[in-house]
Amino acid sequence: MTQNYPLNFNPDAKTVYEMVGGDETFRRLVDRFYERIEDDPVLRPLFPEDLAPGKEHQFLFLTQYWGGPARYEVERGHPRLRMRHGPFTIGEAERDAWLGHMLAVIDEIGIPEPARTQMCEYFERAATFMINKQE
Repeated sequence: MTQNYPLNFNPDAKTVYEMVGGDETFRRLVDRFYERIEDDPVLRPLFPEDLAPGKEHQFLFLTQYWGGPARYEVERGHPRLRMRHGPFTIGEAERDAWLGHMLAVIDEIGIPEPARTQMCEYFERAATFMINKQE
């Protein structure tokens, strides 16, 4: 089976950001993820009507987290993910829905190994960490 890599994929790159193709790939990841959120009956009520600011924040955060430019920190300060998500009720159902969409999009857009495994493991940990409601 042939692996489809982004045109600018570099297996010798040092960061996930570089391995997957930088901003272009993360923009596709975030855009596709938010398309799924728009239609999700569990998650859509947790998001504001205008999804654009959240999309941009997620894009900036993910590119910085995975080794790209520190634009998130410049614009918004420390990520403080748990604090920023505190106002939203996040239980196992919300975690599972969010994680399911993110993992599906990672595969859908073709994130290559070893970046794929690294990203999936991070998102599994982060999604679980955001749970703030006991079932």
